[in-house]
Amino acid sequence: MDRSLIHISKFLSLVLRHRPETLGLTLDEHGWANIDVLLEAARAIGKPITRELLLRVVRENDKQRFAISEDGASIRAKQGHSIDVDLGLEPVRPPDILYHGTVQRFLTSIAESGLLPGNRQYVHLSPDSTTARSVGQRRGRPVILEVLAGQMHEDGFLFYLSENGVWLTDRVPARYILFP
Repeated sequence: MDRSLIHISKFLSLVLRHRPETLGLTLDEHGWANIDVLLEAARAIGKPITRELLLRVVRENDKQRFAISEDGASIRAKQGHSIDVDLGLEPVRPPDILYHGTVQRFLTSIAESGLLPGNRQYVHLSPDSTTARSVGQRRGRPVILEVLAGQMHEDGFLFYLSENGVWLTDRVPARYILFP
């Protein structure tokens, strides 16, 4: 994606995952925003985004962060919200092992408290170590943790699979994490 599309993608992430009030938007209970209203509100604050650019961002985003409704009228983030939305995901049995990319400076805290969602609704886990490495390296040299997701599921923890392949769970206690 070129730089202008990355800028739009980051702006959409802010508005659709964390701060819809930035544009005076109200998301519905499932996180959907009307595209026409979003585009008009963005123009009003000096961020002229066309429908074509918005659709291109949705289509070309490497992490497939956004979804367009079946009728083409609305957009939402697929996961990563810090605001309360119901994505309509049903619990699913995870693979035995999932992965989490982080950096060295967080390992002591993770060893003590496990993985917590922080300001998001869920902890995000990757289906493979390559994806986890990509996530972890955004903050420095990545450290890949293995999560005993199958055991967690057997012990009653719920997992959800987002539309773009990110595994979600409320938290991961340290006893289910294999450290390198």
